[in-house]
Formats: sequence, C-alpha cells, structure tokens
Amino acid sequence: MVVLFTFDIKKHQEEGLIEKFPEVTFHFNKRPRDTEIQEATIIVTYGSDIDAALLEQAKSLEWIMVASAGVEKMPLAEIAERNITVSNVRGIHKTPMAESVLAHVLALRRSLPLIYERQQEKEWVRRVGSTELKGSTAMILGPGAIGSEIGRLLQTFGVTTIGCNRSGKESESMNETIKFEALIGRLGEADFVISVLPSTEETRGLITENHFMAMKENAVFMNFGRGDLYEEAVLIAALKKEEIGHAVLDVFETEPLPADNELWALPNCTVSPHVSSLSGKYIERALGIFEENLEKWQQGDRSLANLIDLNQGY
Repeated sequence: MVVLFTFDIKKHQEEGLIEKFPEVTFHFNKRPRDTEIQEATIIVTYGSDIDAALLEQAKSLEWIMVASAGVEKMPLAEIAERNITVSNVRGIHKTPMAESVLAHVLALRRSLPLIYERQQEKEWVRRVGSTELKGSTAMILGPGAIGSEIGRLLQTFGVTTIGCNRSGKESESMNETIKFEALIGRLGEADFVISVLPSTEETRGLITENHFMAMKENAVFMNFGRGDLYEEAVLIAALKKEEIGHAVLDVFETEPLPADNELWALPNCTVSPHVSSLSGKYIERALGIFEENLEKWQQGDRSLANLIDLNQGY
C-alpha cells in the first residue's frame, strides 16, 4: 500500500504516520515524481491538483483523501468511472469557521470597525450605533456540521436560527428548518443571512436578485461557503442600491479577488480572503480523520468517515 501526500505536513507528523503504519509506504512530496503518482494507491490532497491528467497517470489509485470540505474542482465523473473512493475532512472546519462568523456578527453589532477607525483618527466620539445581538434572527443556508455549530453559538446569544437546506430535514441547533423553495418567502425575517453551502448543481446560482430584494434593508449577508452561490455583479448592485445593509464575504467567484473588483472599495462590504477555516489545528484534525480511515482501509473496511457521494458532489 502506497500513500502519496501532495501537500506539506510537519516532520514530526510524517514520522508519526511512518511509525504508526510501518507496513505502508509514504511519499511526502507536493511535486510528486511520475513514479510516485503511478504507484500510489492512496492520494492525500487538498483536491485542486487532482485532474484528468493525474488520474491517467495514477493507474493504482483506489482512494482519494481530500483534506478540505469542497471537491467541486475535481473531475468527479472520471473518478466515479474508475470506482475510486473519495472522502474528505467534513466537520474539522466547524470550530474556526463558526468562530469567524460569530466574530464578524459581533463586530458589526457592536460597531467594532467604526471604533477601530476612530482610534486611528484619535477621535473620542461615543455615538457608534451599537445594538444587541439578542433577539435577532439568523437564516443559515446549509445547516450541516458547520452551519449547526454557527447556530449553536448564535443561540447562546439569544438568536433565533432558521436552517435552510434541500430537504427541509430538521437540523441540529436550528429552531426551524425550511427547504430551498421556501427561502425567498422567509428572508424578510432574517437579520443575518449566512451561507456555508457547498458548490453543487442545486446551489450554484441559488441566490438571485430577487433574493437580495427580499432581504431586510439592514440585513447582513454572509457567504462562507462557495463563491458561485450568486452572480457577483448582482450582489454588488444590491450593495450599491443598499437593498441590504452589509455583506461579509470569505469566498468569491474569482480567487484571489482581483484588485480592481468593486467589492474591495464598497463601504458596506467586508472582504475576508478565504481565511475563515484557517486554524493552527487544521492539519492535526485532518490527519486524525485520515488515520482512523487508513486503519479501516488496511482491514478491508470501506465504510470510511466522510465518504463523498460523487453524484451529489458532497
């Protein structure tokens, strides 16, 4: 069994894997040689380097372990045709992402950006327009592991949480869960509209001009999922026309966000450069999931944690 890592991990982490799995051959090489790709039965990757050309080389490949949540950039049809197993690290992002969302929510409610700005100007002005989070309502698009953790944190501050997903199935830490079809009719209730949706056929372009028009004029729209949830030009227009109060964006149609993109300069937009999931514990948590799954794989057990449905894309 040969495992190829296509991203860097720390030396002690490499040594720990070698010690724990002495019968496995490991290659740690973010620029793998052709021979390493050809003999790899398992590839551990962030996903963006898995393309049709690599698959053509990887004749022995049986399992792709994606050390991120999204797999939409991978050639899923070709992978499915080869019957290659794909799993990810769904769930490890929930703590840093939920904390990031909460930080932005509290910062806006308690006027922290304005307070920081006035400090730079040495202005002592006590009128800052702060308000409370308690008693507000959040619409959470994608109340899975991350969305439910966001809901849990918000509920501790007295926020009513409404989850929104494909099925309308009840979700953890949601006071109520609705289907996508019902979303536009309920957006007017939400002070915060928070998306952590993956990129799938059902979610691409889900939010339209009509959805932004249905939101409160002072609503905060937050996208921490994927940048293809809406057309960026539509969101920019909504912000310029002040159809919504503010946007906090961690993901974009094009990344890095081009310097000439209008979102950078809009006063009612916060640009976060896809950093909400970053944490010093990220690799540690990802390796924990990989090690558990590798133990199963060695025993012939293919019921891995976080298996991806290649037809659904998540």
